[in-house]
Amino acid sequence: MRDRYDGYLEASADWNPGDLATADITSTTVTVGGAQVGDLAVASLSTDIVDLILDAQVTAANTVTCILHNQTGGNINIGASVIKVKVF
Repeated sequence: MRDRYDGYLEASADWNPGDLATADITSTTVTVGGAQVGDLAVASLSTDIVDLILDAQVTAANTVTCILHNQTGGNINIGASVIKVKVF
């Protein structure tokens, strides 16, 4: 296990989640070298996510799964963006 004080890992990738209807969920994976299951992961997008919920978790060695959930009550398309991930 890494020392929790030795900094963080980061990576980014292009992502276009497409159209999200009410209650739709979509996901993508980002490769983050050195990430381990159980590490804390956070994600952000380069575009406004308009009240959508964005979650990230390390799901396998070197892999962070990012989930975008539309709970707004309307259809949304945020367009192409860059997803940035940090793992601690």
